Amino acid sequence: MPSDLKRDLGLLSTTALAIGAMVGSGIFILPAIAYVAAGPAAVVAFLIAGLLVLPAAISAAEMATAMPEDGGAYIYVERGMGPMLGTVAGIGTWLMLSLKSALALVGGVPYLAQLAPVLADWVVVLAVSLALFFTLVNIVSAKGSGSMQFVIVGVMLAVMVFFVVSGFSSQAFEAGQTAGSFDLTAEGILAAVGVVFVSYAGVTKVTAVAEEVKDPGRNLPLAMVGSLVFTTALYVAVVWVAIGLADLEPGAGFVPAAPGEETAPIAAAADAAFGQIGVIAIVIAALLALASTANAGLLAASRFPFAMARDGLVPDRLEDVSARYNTPANAIALTGAVMVVLVTVFPIERIAQFGSAFQILVFILLNVALIGFREGAIEEYSPAFVSPLYPWLQFVGIGGGIIVLTQMGLVPFLGSLVIVAGSLLWYYLYARPRTDREGAARSGVRQSVGESAVERTAELFADRRRYDVLVALTKETSERARTDMVRMATDLSRLRTGSVTVARFLDVPHRAFTGTGPSVTRKAAPEWLSPAAPPAWLDDGDPSIRPSGGKTVSDAAVDPINYLEVETEDVPGAIVEFAAFEGYELVVLERRREELHQPLSRGLTDHVLKNAPCGVLLVEDRGFEGADEIAVVANRGAYDPLKLLVADAIAEETGADLVLLQAIPADPPEGRRAVVADYHADLMRILTVPARSRIVETDDRVAGLARFAESADLLVTGAESRGVWGDLFGRPGDRLVDSVDVTAVMVQPADEQRPGIVQRLVLERLFGT
Repeated sequence: MPSDLKRDLGLLSTTALAIGAMVGSGIFILPAIAYVAAGPAAVVAFLIAGLLVLPAAISAAEMATAMPEDGGAYIYVERGMGPMLGTVAGIGTWLMLSLKSALALVGGVPYLAQLAPVLADWVVVLAVSLALFFTLVNIVSAKGSGSMQFVIVGVMLAVMVFFVVSGFSSQAFEAGQTAGSFDLTAEGILAAVGVVFVSYAGVTKVTAVAEEVKDPGRNLPLAMVGSLVFTTALYVAVVWVAIGLADLEPGAGFVPAAPGEETAPIAAAADAAFGQIGVIAIVIAALLALASTANAGLLAASRFPFAMARDGLVPDRLEDVSARYNTPANAIALTGAVMVVLVTVFPIERIAQFGSAFQILVFILLNVALIGFREGAIEEYSPAFVSPLYPWLQFVGIGGGIIVLTQMGLVPFLGSLVIVAGSLLWYYLYARPRTDREGAARSGVRQSVGESAVERTAELFADRRRYDVLVALTKETSERARTDMVRMATDLSRLRTGSVTVARFLDVPHRAFTGTGPSVTRKAAPEWLSPAAPPAWLDDGDPSIRPSGGKTVSDAAVDPINYLEVETEDVPGAIVEFAAFEGYELVVLERRREELHQPLSRGLTDHVLKNAPCGVLLVEDRGFEGADEIAVVANRGAYDPLKLLVADAIAEETGADLVLLQAIPADPPEGRRAVVADYHADLMRILTVPARSRIVETDDRVAGLARFAESADLLVTGAESRGVWGDLFGRPGDRLVDSVDVTAVMVQPADEQRPGIVQRLVLERLFGT
């Protein structure tokens, strides 16, 4: 993406920005909460959290060099995985930053109370007042002072380094209190890791200036990793020294006297080592950091609903910019209102837990987004920096995040699930009808699935094994249907040098003493099956309408047609058993339309479709008089290879052209139609007869397909489940056949060729309407 911004940020400047974005309120508030969860192992909890953040930081660095756009995690996830997960990431990041700001406000009051103890009883009031103040400031002016931010970070780092060096050498430092600081087996350590995760929330903020960084492929990842290493080391050192200095008795200043009580843990540790002067220094640094975090967090959080509004995922009023102040006033006001609710309703420990939980969720999505871009095969995705150890590093980040998330406790874990569920509900009810984009991953998966389907089709067409076909007749089979059934069976078996067996299954009463097995008798072919009697639609004297190659019915068959009669007490079971015993590749039945109107009642067709060991063809005749055009419809997902093979065989024998007919949503996402068109083009190179593509954009798949299928001479589509799934969720294939006045063939492949439920759902989402 071209940019007019000057690239003047070197490695040191970029690293300083990254450290400034990361170091903030967490170090002054969270050590006490982590200590309650894991004791001295709170130290190693900060270390583990830093390590688990690393994969997300590296993933963000790669995506930032490919897409130097403002918007951070939301942009990367939305572009990589599509608007659905983009909505989850956007709302999650917005709430996470709002929680981080709320944490800074609530956690800052106890430090202020170190100078004015009377304020200790007014924590919520002061926090709400500060939230309203910062909201107003951001609405009036969004101009941040970069130099002031550097001053704040500089003062804070100087105080923290002094605290670590002087505190460690102080006589007040008791090494015994730090025993177990690096115990990886300590009880509650994963819960502590989860709580302190929010301390690293700013690690990806520097990606917003990626287009201003010199040599971003080198400097950006080095700055992000370097700042993460530095900040992790600083956090570990500060917490370790603080635990060694502080009075760890509950209520003494470091450890809260009761759950949810606010403390000033670093100030308590400074008091033990340096007295009131040390407390004042720490309080000044803490208040600077907390004010900076709260203000910057509110500013950053408000940009997420603003960016999502531009993409149509939230109401466009959040995109409005104040004419007077030139700021996104509505987005800022909403974020400020959320902060007020947070500081009013939740105790500090819960705010920290929710903030970390949502941060973990966002980091997981960042790793997922990178995989989406890599596997999406998007030509425009060309990062200057490539993540090492792909995809194992991302898998570690995803797995580690999930493990920590599940160990944080029931409330934050359920909170994360509620946010995800609420975000998805919002997407489906509001955002989905208003957006037509899709992520790189879905586009790439669709292309990959199409390529896989093409390969399977090519393999089936190249496989020249025999196709022995069983045409199963019953007393209900109509005369016209049986003729079509045999014709289509011979078309396929002729091309595959197979045989055709026509078996008439006769239902007989139960016999108690002579056995219950079916009786099979070979019979002379009836007159209607004689090779000398062509189908009604074929004029044997007119070569212009003969099958391709000029063959007539009598001279085209390779093997003679076998005719059998089977007496049985169980016709559906006998058809399945006979097909299995004789090893047929295909069973041909008449489509029994009346069975479709018997919900939850299972008949012959349902039994054969469910239990046949081979492929099944259902034929419904509506006056078939030859074919010039055969419409082949993709019901759900990609084309089944057997469906194409059957259609190709019939077309070759009748001299017809094929039309690949597939529906996609109206106003499809960019590139979707092109992917389906490319898929059709690949299939047409495999087919042996002339074919063309017709892609229908419609939100009513059946009506849209029927409009074009009606003009064909034959419709070839897929047979669908007649079980409870089909009863409950409908059968678009059957509805399509019933909505057109065209002879139809419904094809069901053998079990081993059929996709499973999950795969069918995926194919439907990728290719269907």
